[in-house]
Amino acid sequence: MTETAPLVRAAAPSDAPGIAAVHVQTWRAAYVGLVPQPILDRLSVERRLVFWSEHLTNPGESRTWVAETDGRIVGFAGTARPTAADLPAGTGELEMIYLLPEAWHRGVGGALLRAAVEDLVERGFATAVLWVFTANDRARRFYEAHGWLADGTAQMLDFDGTPIEEIRYRIGLWAANA
Repeated sequence: MTETAPLVRAAAPSDAPGIAAVHVQTWRAAYVGLVPQPILDRLSVERRLVFWSEHLTNPGESRTWVAETDGRIVGFAGTARPTAADLPAGTGELEMIYLLPEAWHRGVGGALLRAAVEDLVERGFATAVLWVFTANDRARRFYEAHGWLADGTAQMLDFDGTPIEEIRYRIGLWAANA
């Protein structure tokens, strides 16, 4: 069976329901054992839909892409200008990249990552950062396979009293686009 390449395009406000569903399904699949189960159980497509409707209508400096296969959204990615004070000017951020489990290992993540990096380059950023749960080995392998490296910065997130560490990755966009 030949798989068709995903269609990656800029997200529109009408994509909010599809993105919200992918967001919730991905968290529930990818973060089992990483995020407390009660948090995963409380995730709501309806609440994510409110967020995504607003975010896609008023994106500010954020940009969002969707990946479709057979006309259905199976993943999305987003970029922005980071707010961290320790980053030099000219640094962009890969804010998120989420895929339905059925899209894992099928080139969808790479296609979304390429779209995000191309956007950051077009916007004039020289480097980019992203944050990933330290214990998320699958995601870390994905980023490392695409040239991203941990830069030694970590922070703790609080999930209902459960601390979860995330680490920052960085890449020179000339390397990511080569």
